[in-house]
Amino acid sequence: QDAYKLDATDCVLQKTPFSFDVSVWEFFWPLMTGATLVVARPSGHRDAAYLAQVIAREEITTLVFVPSMLQVFLDEPSIQKCRSLRRVMCSGEALSYDLQQRFFDHCGAELHNQYGPTETGEVTYWQCERHALSHVVPIGRPISNTQIYLLDPNRNPVPVGVTGELY
Repeated sequence: QDAYKLDATDCVLQKTPFSFDVSVWEFFWPLMTGATLVVARPSGHRDAAYLAQVIAREEITTLVFVPSMLQVFLDEPSIQKCRSLRRVMCSGEALSYDLQQRFFDHCGAELHNQYGPTETGEVTYWQCERHALSHVVPIGRPISNTQIYLLDPNRNPVPVGVTGELY
């Protein structure tokens, strides 16, 4: 909430199966902030045409995609009707630079890359940049009230710019 400022003008599409960690914030975030919650039909997350129809009809402003489903969604001809979108979150898989750029070619919304292991949910976030100079989409910075550590194989902190394991 600190990063994205969801409010009563927002409408969140809950489309993730309940067994996935992302479904928790899809359910509770809008309810905690006064936003509207729209629940997609079972298995609706697999049907790009259905998703585009619901987004346009319900004026969805916020939703999450795994990058592979975002790729399919961007192929959907009726995506141009999804003008209400303000922010799209990607998580669950690596977000490629090419997919990021393709998103910006098709959509005027913000795109956010989120990262986190299942046992913790999303722990980092990055607002993607329409005209990014780097061809790598970062996993970003820790979300509010979260700390991350980049450690070497001996579990010692690595210096800035050195590759390490995320803890």
